[in-house]
Amino acid sequence: MLIFWLGTRRMTVVPGRFQSLVEMGLDFVRVNIAHDLLGKKDGDRFLPILTTIFFMVLFMNITGIIPFMNIAGTSIVAVPLMLAVISYVTFIYAGLKKSPKNFFKNALFPSGVPWPIYIIVTPIELISTFVIRPVTLTLRLLMNMMVGHLLLVLFFAATQFFLLDLGGWWSALAAGSLAFGFVFTLFEILVAVLQAYVFALLTAVYIQLAVAEEH
Repeated sequence: MLIFWLGTRRMTVVPGRFQSLVEMGLDFVRVNIAHDLLGKKDGDRFLPILTTIFFMVLFMNITGIIPFMNIAGTSIVAVPLMLAVISYVTFIYAGLKKSPKNFFKNALFPSGVPWPIYIIVTPIELISTFVIRPVTLTLRLLMNMMVGHLLLVLFFAATQFFLLDLGGWWSALAAGSLAFGFVFTLFEILVAVLQAYVFALLTAVYIQLAVAEEH
C-alpha cells in the first residue's frame, strides 16, 4: 500500500522512474492477466481483486529473503489458505452473477453427456471444481515458499556451521554453501514473482470459466 501510495500521489503525464515502475506493475496485471483471460469488460470488473492478489502474494513471498524476516508470509498456511478462499468465493460469485439459475447445474452436469454417465461425471466435477481448486491453490503456494525457505536455511546454517563451529579447511565448504545460498536467494526472487503470477492467473482462469457463455 505504501509503494502504490508513493507511486501515485503525484502523478504526472510524463512519469518519473518510480511512477513508471508502479504503472508497469499495474499494467502487467491488467494486460497480461485480466484482459488476456477475461476480456476488457470482465477484466476491468475483476481487476481490483486480481491486482490485490498478485501484489499481496508477491510482497508476502519477498519477505522470505529480507534480512531479519527471512520467512515468506505465504509459507504460513493461513495466508495462502485465506487467499485461496477469497479466490474461490470470487469464482462462485462470478458464476452466480453471470447465471444465477444454471451455474451449479452446468458445472455439475455438463451438456452433451449421456445421462447415465452423470453418475461418474458429476462427482468428479464436484470434487475437481468445488473441492480441489482451493486446496491446490493453497498447497501450490505454501509448498513452493516453504521449500524455498528450508533450502535457504539449510545453506546458510551449513555456512555458519562450517565456518564458525568447525573452522580450518572446512571453511572452503563454507564458501561453497554460501555461494549456493546466494544463488538460491536469486532463484527465490524468481519463484516469488512466478508464484504471484500463477496464483493471480489461476484465479482469473477460474473466473473466466465461471463467466463463460455455457454457464
